Amino acid sequence: MDEEDRLARRFEASRPRLRAMAYRMLGSLSDADDAVQEGWLRAAGADTDDVANLEGWFTTVVARICLDMLRSRKARREEPLDPADSVGLAMLVVLDKLPPAERVAFVLHDTFGLPFGEIAAITGRTPASARQLASRARRRIQGSERPRPRLARQREVAQAFIAAARGGDLGALIAVLDPDVVLRADAVASPSGVPVTIRGAAAVAGGARTAAARARYGRVALINGSPGLVMAPRGQLVLALAFTYSGDKISQIDVIADPARLDALELSVLDG
Repeated sequence: MDEEDRLARRFEASRPRLRAMAYRMLGSLSDADDAVQEGWLRAAGADTDDVANLEGWFTTVVARICLDMLRSRKARREEPLDPADSVGLAMLVVLDKLPPAERVAFVLHDTFGLPFGEIAAITGRTPASARQLASRARRRIQGSERPRPRLARQREVAQAFIAAARGGDLGALIAVLDPDVVLRADAVASPSGVPVTIRGAAAVAGGARTAAARARYGRVALINGSPGLVMAPRGQLVLALAFTYSGDKISQIDVIADPARLDALELSVLDG
């Protein structure tokens, strides 16, 4: 076996891991494939005789390509992986709000276990700075506190709401809504193009039931400190439902689609 064949075999063996890494960084299947293929082109054209750890070198090459893509691109275009994928749609939405270097440092360290010395070389930082990047990303992704019983119960309510909306179950929707619930949708979220206010559990539930098709994209996330729903039908956040709770009921729903308002939201993944 000549050197080129050996290199190709080693790269192909690493391709699934590299693709998974690139997807977590980029949130796009086509972008991930492009990054990995560009990684192969660079590897094939490089002198690897003195590379002691080819798999680690492949990781560095592809990670640098991903970082460059994150810094230069404007938006994602691809459908996300199956929501059963370990990344999770809510995680991708939160990752998308991170600065490129933070996102890369978090994925490389927390998901793939790279040491901060290697991450520093990829991001152009010192090891201490790379550690800080990952730490900041971790705090933003996980939130400042672990879920408390109140948040856990509110998450159950949010999950019940999205399940009922997907199934068009009017009774189940009403069951999680405060009788005097108020829904406010901004102009971008409203089909009429003007802000809309709906009052009362029956009216709000009826509106949610008619949006069953869109509800399949909904995932629970922490929005400004409370469990709500994010929707990203093409892997990019397009709609958020911020919930206010009164006891175990949803008392207010703010439907947000305006890009500036979406960008201002504080999002994190609600675990536990």
